[in-house]
Amino acid sequence: MARVRKEGRREAKYFYLFASPWLVGFLVFALFPVAASFYYSLTDYDIIHAPVYVGLGNYRELFQDEQFWKSIRVTLQYTFVSVPLTLVLSLVFALLINRKVPFRGFFRTAMYFPSMVSGVGMSLLWFWVFNPQAGLFNYFLSWFGVEPIHWFLDEKYAMWALVIMSFWGMGGGMLIFLAGLQGVPAHLHEAAKLDGAGRWRSFWSVTFPMISPVFLFQLIIGVIDSFQVFTQAYTITQGGPNYSTWFYVYNIYINAFKNFRYGYASAMSWLLLVAVLAITYLILKLSNRYVYYEGGQSR
Repeated sequence: MARVRKEGRREAKYFYLFASPWLVGFLVFALFPVAASFYYSLTDYDIIHAPVYVGLGNYRELFQDEQFWKSIRVTLQYTFVSVPLTLVLSLVFALLINRKVPFRGFFRTAMYFPSMVSGVGMSLLWFWVFNPQAGLFNYFLSWFGVEPIHWFLDEKYAMWALVIMSFWGMGGGMLIFLAGLQGVPAHLHEAAKLDGAGRWRSFWSVTFPMISPVFLFQLIIGVIDSFQVFTQAYTITQGGPNYSTWFYVYNIYINAFKNFRYGYASAMSWLLLVAVLAITYLILKLSNRYVYYEGGQSR
């Protein structure tokens, strides 16, 4: 018995020894910054002088800040437009590639490859695509007699340009949908076909319910990603004309690294965290009636 306890203590010692790099990294680079940001959100801090405790002063000021509300409006506009379109297009391409077509492997790779390009590289590429004089997009529109559009310099089109750019990374979502589609049992489609269901009816009655958990996952990830748009706004539009692309995270960056209001920016970050948690919880609650899980019970 004593030998067993000794071996247990020895295994525990080695466990903590080998896990210590991760534990130290988590405490120093994850947990401590989160705790520090919450403390700074309650202070007036400019990194040069010592933090001055102001309580909820930063949070009260936020709700009186016009740029704060503009950043929320821009971010929500982007979310409500880009997320549904990206989900639908990813699902459509997944359905097409899931069929037995020639060069199916090539098309899968070609669709996924753009999502491997980094955010800055992608932004610079689309900057030239939307160039008003020599851009490919305006050249394509000229075939239909459309005059050149100054995409990133016109507040009516700057947001739409970023929405179009968001389609560039839908290859990752397409692969996830494709994995979900390949997990749908073939005998369910065969049974639906024997019952006289067409392709459209078979999709809504068989395919979509079976992949609804995948759709829910993609929806949540898409919403969270859309709340964190920064690279495009920073590298291309710089907030856009008349704040048309003044995204929430870009507003955090401006307050932290341009205005040196780290306490104020920390308060904005914590509000973003609370908003993401609340919206994720709301989506999960609303999905109970529409998402099918094996076993026939929603979660």
